[in-house]
Amino acid sequence: MTDNHSLLIAGDLFLTYAESDAPALNGISLTLCPGELCGLIGPNGAGKTTLLSVFTTLLRPQRGSLSIAGIDALDNPAAVRGKIGFVPQDLALYDRLTGLENLGYFGRMYGLPRQQLKEKAKYYLEMFGLYDKRNRQVAAYSGGMKRRINLIIGIIHDPGLLFLDEPTVGIDAQSRHMILEKLAALNHEQMAMIYTSHYLEEVQSLCRRVVIIDEGRIIAEDTPQNLIAQAEGCGSLAEFFLKKTGEQLRE
Repeated sequence: MTDNHSLLIAGDLFLTYAESDAPALNGISLTLCPGELCGLIGPNGAGKTTLLSVFTTLLRPQRGSLSIAGIDALDNPAAVRGKIGFVPQDLALYDRLTGLENLGYFGRMYGLPRQQLKEKAKYYLEMFGLYDKRNRQVAAYSGGMKRRINLIIGIIHDPGLLFLDEPTVGIDAQSRHMILEKLAALNHEQMAMIYTSHYLEEVQSLCRRVVIIDEGRIIAEDTPQNLIAQAEGCGSLAEFFLKKTGEQLRE
């Protein structure tokens, strides 16, 4: 598929933090097609969070280009933000508000009309098994419930492109299973996603393409099956990942 049909086009992204000598992003180029589900993995410090921050217009690179939905995201970030969703690793919730109040607050920030917001909140609360808990303060939610409401906030406006940063970290098996199942269903309905996780079995089962980055560069990119087949003796994406990035601990 050509760049003219790509949803996201990133070219030669370069970013170095002021306190660092080594670049966090060192010439990353990536394209994403509509409806694609791409896994983004790498060791700690590889540049994953920095890259997501650039993609979601929270950081501006020192060099490179970024187009999302045909819009220059570096020159016009405000026009991009309504077309994307972001589910951060750190929970972005107001504990003293109820689940429904949290959705109302963030939905209004997206500019959703009152009736549409009401319908979307009901739809997604039911989808993620939280409708009966909608009027409970988020402070009383379990970890899995907080992860689910955090995810709904990222999709309440039905973005065409969703960025997910460790959306299942630290939760129970049932919530994790539900989140993965619902993400697959949303992707089947053509919501494109870039998914980061240290749970590589999740990435292998969920994503049709995997991009591995290390030291701010892309070091491997293909389907999970093709990546596994590249290295002799590898039976899983996790084994291939360790062969490519090494077994030495990262900070």
